[in-house]
Amino acid sequence: MSVSARTGVDDFAVFCEGFRRLTGLDLTQYKRAQMERRVRTFVERRGHAGLSAYLQLLRADGAELDAFLDRVTINVSELWRHPEQFSTLARQVLPELAAAGPVRIWSAGASYGAEAYTLAAVCRATVPKARVTITGTDIDRRMVERARRGVFSKADARGVPAADLRRWFVPEGDGYRAVEELRALVRFEQGDLLRLRPRPGSYDLVMCRNTAIYFSEPVRDDLHARLAASLRPGGVLVVGATERVADPRGVGLAPIHPFTYRKA
Repeated sequence: MSVSARTGVDDFAVFCEGFRRLTGLDLTQYKRAQMERRVRTFVERRGHAGLSAYLQLLRADGAELDAFLDRVTINVSELWRHPEQFSTLARQVLPELAAAGPVRIWSAGASYGAEAYTLAAVCRATVPKARVTITGTDIDRRMVERARRGVFSKADARGVPAADLRRWFVPEGDGYRAVEELRALVRFEQGDLLRLRPRPGSYDLVMCRNTAIYFSEPVRDDLHARLAASLRPGGVLVVGATERVADPRGVGLAPIHPFTYRKA
């Protein structure tokens, strides 16, 4: 903890509170050591002496605020990221869910939409007659706006199988745009994953990958409990390939595949 020996003030905590008031994003929910290092390194590299002065700059300079948000919000993604998880969905999970009726999917922490559009393509290829709706949520309004455009760079598409790239995306500029058939399945909303409480049983499939690893353990466990609550009985939660639900049974889940859990 960084507390000034002269004033006894935890300047990082003060910064986090000011930033929360400015943006609504609560940095204290993340693992402190990682987030504090991320913030201080960025501020120093931008040539600013301290957090208090930098907070004042963020309040006054929209471009600087956008640059800082890019640093502290985790927007690392790509189409078909961790393809083995999508293979499991295609082979086993989606056909089972579609057999029971419409498939309602939540991409939680959707960033700029790569996961949601991948899900849309996998659903169309695997369960083409199913009624599918995909909702992507992210705290960053800029990412939500970008996701709605459905445009991805060549780097975003580097892991897409060639046949899928030809089928589901069209060249645009220096990248690709999702075809209308996919765009019709997805919608994106701004929302704080740590505050959202969907109606119980709202979804058949929830994907929340590579997000919870940044949160403190109590925050992570609360998030997983709320994700589980959002599933209907028999619904499925997929977490990231480096993540796990700490107490699956305690939140009504049972593991069925690696990183994949079914609601009891």
